[in-house]
Amino acid sequence: MPIYEYKCKKCGKQFEAFQGITEPDLKTCKFCKGKVQKMMSLSSFSLKGTGWYATDYAGKKPQNAKPAGKDAASESKEASPAAGGGTED
Repeated sequence: MPIYEYKCKKCGKQFEAFQGITEPDLKTCKFCKGKVQKMMSLSSFSLKGTGWYATDYAGKKPQNAKPAGKDAASESKEASPAAGGGTED
């Protein structure tokens, strides 16, 4: 349910109201019963669940990271004699 912000024209107080999107705007202040004006505010949201940068990738290293000092080319040569990693006669 969205949170809307209102400001009273009479007393100047600001307050929030939980309202459905289809509900009409508030007309009166909950403190002094003066007229209110709906304010424009920044929307906020939280990225939750798998696949989001904030929860899955920020500051983490990939799971298939290679140990320092070895690269993919040197490992493939060591594993395969046909690639030139074997001994010469």
